Amino acid sequence: MGIKAVKRVLMVAYHFPPLAGSSGVQRCLRFAQYLPDFGWEPIVLTAHERAYERVSNDLNAQIAQGMLVRRAQAFDAARHFAIAGRYPAALACPDRWASWKFDAVRQGMALIRSHRPDVLWSTFPIATAHTIGAELQRRSGLPWVADFRDPMAQDGYPADARIWRAYDAIERRTIAGAAACTFTSPSAARTYGARYPEAAPRIGVIENGYDEESFAGLLADGHAPLNPGPLTLLHSGIVYPSERDPTQLFAALRLLGPAAQQLRLRFRGAAHDDLVRRLADEQGVGALVETLPPIAYNEALREMLRADALLVLQASNCNEQIPAKLYEYLRCGRPILGLCDPVGDTAATLRQAGLRDIAPLDDAAQIATVFQRFIDGGASARNARPDPATVAAASRRGRTAALASLLDRLAR
Repeated sequence: MGIKAVKRVLMVAYHFPPLAGSSGVQRCLRFAQYLPDFGWEPIVLTAHERAYERVSNDLNAQIAQGMLVRRAQAFDAARHFAIAGRYPAALACPDRWASWKFDAVRQGMALIRSHRPDVLWSTFPIATAHTIGAELQRRSGLPWVADFRDPMAQDGYPADARIWRAYDAIERRTIAGAAACTFTSPSAARTYGARYPEAAPRIGVIENGYDEESFAGLLADGHAPLNPGPLTLLHSGIVYPSERDPTQLFAALRLLGPAAQQLRLRFRGAAHDDLVRRLADEQGVGALVETLPPIAYNEALREMLRADALLVLQASNCNEQIPAKLYEYLRCGRPILGLCDPVGDTAATLRQAGLRDIAPLDDAAQIATVFQRFIDGGASARNARPDPATVAAASRRGRTAALASLLDRLAR
């Protein structure tokens, strides 16, 4: 048998281009893009494009020429197996893409035999990815990195008891079988270290980040305001009804009274536009709120650069999570208003970057105070910038260096 010249990692990830509408795509894409710079050849095992609700080709050019990307057969139970809007629950456990596992394991083992990777890597939040990783590890014996990103089985989440039990079982199997487990926030890693003390030495943090190359050319553009006159506060990305509930945000606008006319709130790609508009109308501030459809990734970055301030929404039930979008916000160098629990990891990340405009997402009075301070602050508030050293430390290339170091250790 010949000597293998390079180290290889087999990466199991549902979130990969051309999937559109999720910032989670960036994590695996950028790891795969930069790992060769650190001596690792990535092989990506992902899902067939049909499994994605929405696709876009805007990131396809970021997949390195020659990179091996294998797309296993996969279906979305809600779209492909439904009759009159209903589908068997068994086809959507632990998630709607459970069908992905069967062909992914088959193709994964074929890739292991033909390309002899040194390490396996799988990434949540699609739980099926970890079931694939676990089965490939069992059959191959290769060291396995389980990238949880965020916690899986939590108090009250998932709300469906059957799905919660499936998550709990997958979590336990993953913690037991993985050579290393990574999370994107310090609190999540601490929680799992306490939950599984025997695995604590194998649990670590690799945060999300931003891609410097994606900003190339954008920073030199002229950045006219999004709305001439009023100050535009932009939230770019999904507004989850529980985890990013904007109810008190709109109540805060109402509390501002006439001063609120100086603001416009823009929600880009919220995915729940009807809910956002209804909640704004209920507070009588619908005229101050814009809901706009998703746009290409580079265009979304350009829009962030033009905003007067960027909005972070994160409820206290996500204190152990940091929105991936936050790192792109930091790189944009715009003022950031953090509507999040002051004791959570998102607030800690903002403070580390020197940003202090923070209020709980469920406290309309405190949010109104932050908004009023931003309005009254004039040019000084509009020119507030995250700490450059903190921003520089959050690049995706730097995060990939941390992953490569972990892979090196496991390969040895």
